[in-house]
Order: sequence, then C-alpha cells, then structure tokens
Amino acid sequence: MSHVRPVDVNSLKVGSYIVIDNEPCKIVELTTSKPGKHGSAKARIVAIGIFDNVKRSIVVPTSSKVNVPEIRKTTAQVIAVLPESVQLMDLNTYETYEVPLPDDESLRSKLEPGVEVEVWEIMGRRKIMRTK
Repeated sequence: MSHVRPVDVNSLKVGSYIVIDNEPCKIVELTTSKPGKHGSAKARIVAIGIFDNVKRSIVVPTSSKVNVPEIRKTTAQVIAVLPESVQLMDLNTYETYEVPLPDDESLRSKLEPGVEVEVWEIMGRRKIMRTK
C-alpha cells in the first residue's frame, strides 16, 4: 500500500500537504512565477514538517507532479501518559501502540487516561493532532 500519491503542482494550495525530502509537510507558502524566455513557469513551495516542524522549500515547474502524503485519521483512547510517549488504543481495531508526546503544551496538558484523541497516520508514522 502506497503512502504517497503524485498530484499536479498547480492543484496544490496553502494548507494542503506535500512530501519534501521524504518528510510529510504542510504547505505554508506557495508562489508561482511566470514562464521565462527559456522554460516553464515555476512554483516555489514552502512547507513545515508535520513531525519535525522543520521548514523546507522547493522550486518545481508548475507542469510537474509532486508527491502528497496520504493521511489516515483515526480515533484512539489514551491508556497511559508516559514520560516520553503516550500509550493509545485504536477505537476501531483495539490495537494498542505508542506515539511520541505532542510538542504542543496545551494539547499535552489535556492528555490523560480515558481521553479520546484524533491520531493522524502518515507514511507509517503516527501523531496525536487533537483531543476529541
């Protein structure tokens, strides 16, 4: 099962997701330049990593394709909050797994056993996005 799919560069917009350097990112800035004397119009994409919060940018022809991560959203229940991670149980499959503690302090403070959270699974990695 593929975790990414190719899409046309000109279908992207700010707020959508893209894979840069094998890292899933959210697009925060998107500018296109007109075609020059030689060649095609270019798109400059600035995006922030979903897992590492690193800012990345690429310049690609608007006629090309880029990879977009497939995002699977699931609901899970917090079983335990550990020093470095959170133990969760998927509410559909009842599978238990651990994810890293979120960086966001306001989200982290809401996590306790019994709380339901929305988990995004992207390219084989999982992250707690918000509480339900």
